[in-house]
Amino acid sequence: MAVTIKSEKEIELMREAGRILAIVHEELRDFIRPGISTLDVDKKGYDIIKKFGCTPSFLHYNGYPASICTSVNDEVVHGIPDKHRILQDGDIISLDAGVIYKGYQSDAARTWAVGEVSKEAKRLMEVTEQSFYEGIKYAKAGCHLYEISAAIEDYVVAHGYSCVRDLVGHGIGKELHEDPQIPNFHQKRRGLRLQPGMTLAIEPMVNIGKYDVCWLDDDWTVVTEDGTLSAHYENTVLITEGEPEILSLRN
Repeated sequence: MAVTIKSEKEIELMREAGRILAIVHEELRDFIRPGISTLDVDKKGYDIIKKFGCTPSFLHYNGYPASICTSVNDEVVHGIPDKHRILQDGDIISLDAGVIYKGYQSDAARTWAVGEVSKEAKRLMEVTEQSFYEGIKYAKAGCHLYEISAAIEDYVVAHGYSCVRDLVGHGIGKELHEDPQIPNFHQKRRGLRLQPGMTLAIEPMVNIGKYDVCWLDDDWTVVTEDGTLSAHYENTVLITEGEPEILSLRN
């Protein structure tokens, strides 16, 4: 496992990539409403990314055909935008996006409500987001990687939900996916010791029901096997000498 330690110059470029990606998500949050298609969301995201002179990380990545992954309700991740997929009041939509700024990547995901959603859906989104923050309490120099994993799962399970096991977080930098892999569930080992300058994409994917997932025939869209709702929350995080720095949030 070769985990890269970023220089100050590289960190500055990743900070700017993250700042831009945070704006992308903020503008998409305000754009989401019943009656628009997931393709409308993708086009909007593409336009925002290009406005900042950046490249969408996901467009054509391993053949993925869009800039924004749009995953609705029981879709966990990698949903493909479609002009025929119209958002309805009460849906939840997970948006996963990345930007490349001067050769450096940032990756982040958010799950948003479409109109008025159920209490169950709201709780799922809140627990998923908070599980990220429980995890990064251990995203500190000297801690071990899988302490993050354990903290995420402990919080999720305590609320009666499950963490997807077939998909994990990852390192990030010049490449979208770098070492190490970052599970959102307990591991038998402690994992590598975290060092300042490591940059990690930490991304809980949480199901209301069981953690089992399957892939649709498009070979991209991952759905819950039992048809229950799923939510996704991700940020690009910098390990420092002190508290972790979330690069893909402005506040």
